[in-house]
Amino acid sequence: MKRSLISICALFLIFQCKSFAQAYPYTAEYSSNFKIGNPAQSKMILELWKDWDDNAFDRHNYFADTIVMFLSDGGVIHGKDSCMAGAKRFRGSMTSAVSTISAWIPLKSVDKNEDWVAVWGSETDVFPDGKKEVRDLHEIWRFNKAGKVDFMKQFASATTAK
Repeated sequence: MKRSLISICALFLIFQCKSFAQAYPYTAEYSSNFKIGNPAQSKMILELWKDWDDNAFDRHNYFADTIVMFLSDGGVIHGKDSCMAGAKRFRGSMTSAVSTISAWIPLKSVDKNEDWVAVWGSETDVFPDGKKEVRDLHEIWRFNKAGKVDFMKQFASATTAK
């Protein structure tokens, strides 16, 4: 009797797990199988955010030579040299940039064996003419096998200036 009960419970659990897996109305194009990743990679990304605020892009060497960045304005930057030059040029046009971080999470795509960090925050930029821009940001950052950032995609939403 105990064996029958255990077998029935096991079959029920297997059936329930299968039905949960099939309950989603969409199939992920990239992955839906993530676990918590490496916290040290979150630290690296937060240091890059701080480098942006401090206008100190040479402080860390975290970018792969092959990095591709997709910016929220639709711009795409290919390569470390172009990324650094563009960032220095744009950040240099500001009087200040101040970021606040709402959350971050290191992720590991189990089925793709790739490491990611997702960051949510906001940025307040001030320009020499006194103009102030405030944006809410969501960014996803991917690391290559050498531990360098090789991909970043940014999503932004304008907010009312504070």
